[in-house]
Amino acid sequence: MPSGSPTSGVGRVIAGRYLLLNQLGSGGMGHVWLAHDQRLACEVALKEIVFRDPAEAGHEREARVARARAEARHAAGLRGHPHVVTVHDVLEHEGLPWIVMEYVAGAVDLRNLVEQRGPLAPAECARIGLAVLDALTAGHERGVMHRDVKPANILLAPDRTGSPYGRVLLTDYGISVQPDAGETRYTLASALVGTAGYLAPERVTGGPPTPAADLFSLGCTLYQGVEGRGPFERESHLAEMTAVVVEEPRPVSRAGALGPVLQALLEKDPARRLTSVEAEAALSRIVTPQADPFARTQTDLGSQPHWAGVSPPPPPPPPGGGGFGVAATAAPAGFGPLVEPVPRGPGRRRRTRPRVLQSVIAGLLGLALAGGGVWYAMAQQPPGGEAKPYGDAVGLDRPLKDGDCVLADWPGAQPFRGTPRLQLDPTCREQAPDGQVMAFAEAANAAEARQESPAACEELTRELRGRLADVRGFAVVPSEAGFEAAERRTACLVLGAHGPVHGPLGGHRELGSAFADTATMQRRDCLKVPSNRNARLVSCDGPHDEQVLGFTRLGEDVTLPEARTESDTACARDIPPREYGFDPSVYTAGSWTSGSAWKSGTHFVVCTVRRQNGGTMEGNEP
Repeated sequence: MPSGSPTSGVGRVIAGRYLLLNQLGSGGMGHVWLAHDQRLACEVALKEIVFRDPAEAGHEREARVARARAEARHAAGLRGHPHVVTVHDVLEHEGLPWIVMEYVAGAVDLRNLVEQRGPLAPAECARIGLAVLDALTAGHERGVMHRDVKPANILLAPDRTGSPYGRVLLTDYGISVQPDAGETRYTLASALVGTAGYLAPERVTGGPPTPAADLFSLGCTLYQGVEGRGPFERESHLAEMTAVVVEEPRPVSRAGALGPVLQALLEKDPARRLTSVEAEAALSRIVTPQADPFARTQTDLGSQPHWAGVSPPPPPPPPGGGGFGVAATAAPAGFGPLVEPVPRGPGRRRRTRPRVLQSVIAGLLGLALAGGGVWYAMAQQPPGGEAKPYGDAVGLDRPLKDGDCVLADWPGAQPFRGTPRLQLDPTCREQAPDGQVMAFAEAANAAEARQESPAACEELTRELRGRLADVRGFAVVPSEAGFEAAERRTACLVLGAHGPVHGPLGGHRELGSAFADTATMQRRDCLKVPSNRNARLVSCDGPHDEQVLGFTRLGEDVTLPEARTESDTACARDIPPREYGFDPSVYTAGSWTSGSAWKSGTHFVVCTVRRQNGGTMEGNEP
């Protein structure tokens, strides 16, 4: 079916299930659509195979369809890998295959990021390289070669720590979310598949795809990431392929410690090229200059990209939360509540509001740990006296219990660095808690707790963290001496990434309770809105005025008064209700803002859906 025909566009339902919403990208093999899965009520990406030449030979047509099916199976074989875009299904519709994939919200590919923000710092580029190498190695172990590693096929997306580019995903085993991004794809009868300027020389001259060839392409990709242009970039694709075979790459000027690694990856002789094991070791040394017993890929602070502290371009990640040292009081805020400073209660330790740059750096540092935010509390109890459950550094005299709200004072006022001193907030509200105990990870002994509990906490709190705008996980591990006092278990906290959470989280919230701050609003929450200054949590099974769909953020130059008038428009653009199955002729986008998000500099907004006429929504609506 020709591209652009009325039956192939927005509004078409594929296989009786997937409603096409809008086109995400287009390339040599077809289009990629954002689609709504009407059965599971979620968003997916659909790859459509398109044949632009009606006279295309039958055998070539069959070959392309077969290749799409085979490569979809290859990617599906890597299902669940943290650095590979997940393939959910391959289906046929009107005689052609469609590939159902994970939709990566808020993602930008590496090529576009470098074009928009400039070259990356060596350590950041090495971090991305480690993730991509991990994905490639997993494929190579299954006998699957990628064959088209390039910046346009590496997605960088927000992770759960608030880091805008913390999640690294390799796409396009023939099924990119943004296929080819305008670059020419070569598919010849000899099975030469790839992109000019990134193909290994042995592939250009007709050799078979091998792991070494993928590593050469990775070297070209990292070169472009750190230098801002490809090592064999020329005026034409033919000139680029010629340069790959007969010319040396351009000398590096910005790569620093990454330079020798790039040179070894770009060896023309595959036998002399860096192996995956050698590449992993070399990249790890750049990412982590000094040994760290807990985080192999912790980024060097001195090697951050020059734009690390800048708000990312739209579509933005879901950051947010309030600044440290404030508590919530309801007040008008356009379409949402404000958060104003109030005096601290007696005995409260002063908590310094961190700068946004410090928060971003903290987010990047957390990438290497499970969930991007789990640190250890392992201080030992000195001889004499009753052992404290989590050691002197944490300072609690009794074990944490489910639902306990805590205040966290971090060493040097740098959140998520080191071990915080914790205090309890019995009200879960009056002192603007930083977080709450949401689960426990049991262990047989203290050594097992240190080794396994942080990852267990990451898994136990993953679902909740995915529903909140700006939180991180934290494992409070018992000390050796306090293991029994801690009841042989690690407390799994969910903490605000950039400030307090201002109230109970998840199932600890009571229906009917008023929101003091947007930090506790979760995706799919249903709200009763008596006025534009008051929102209450209600059951989605009954009448409600709004439903939370997601989060966005406004630019760093947008003031809070401006946000009160601009946030609805931003939500309509970034979190459109139609993408969640809501009829745009009936529903419209709404929003809620909090002053705390402007005090912390994160500028996050909660995006909702409501009826255009202001009527009540019911439990059977999308």
